Amino acid sequence: MVASKITNRYAKSLLDLAIEKNQLNDCYNDLINVEKVCSESSDFTMMLKSPIVNTSKKLTILNSIFKKRISKLTFSFIEIITKKKREPLLHAISKNFLELYKEHHKIISASVTTTIPLDKDLRNKIVSFVKNSSDSKVELDEKINEDILGGAIIKIGDFQLDNSVKKQLNELKNTYNKNLFTKNL
Repeated sequence: MVASKITNRYAKSLLDLAIEKNQLNDCYNDLINVEKVCSESSDFTMMLKSPIVNTSKKLTILNSIFKKRISKLTFSFIEIITKKKREPLLHAISKNFLELYKEHHKIISASVTTTIPLDKDLRNKIVSFVKNSSDSKVELDEKINEDILGGAIIKIGDFQLDNSVKKQLNELKNTYNKNLFTKNL
């Protein structure tokens, strides 16, 4: 989770308000969009962080980008943090909110990296493997990386299971690089 206490407080406040207003799923979808815009547009992120761009101009820009794309509750929240000069934290607040939403709904994020796309049977086996490690719903992110040569790398939070061919070849190489010769005395 993103570290800052401030971003965590804002995200928690929005989560609580969204639960109270029965708009949690709407806020979740809205903040996925906000996080995506922040991640994909460095210009947008730089504008939010810029002390040169005044608050009213930032609000105008935020209005033109998000007003029609997100719920009234989420946009009001963005307006409040902008007026409080916390808009540089919008990306981190969005990430924190998404993590808190997943915690609230007991969703665990896992990623699997392979050289080829997973078929349905293998995907189900990986989801079952992840479910066995926790009693949560699984959100699986599939990545393709031909550099691993084969096998798979599964990440569940901080835990990583690397069963790639590349790792196995590196371990074999390290084994052969050791000097196994011992001198007889």
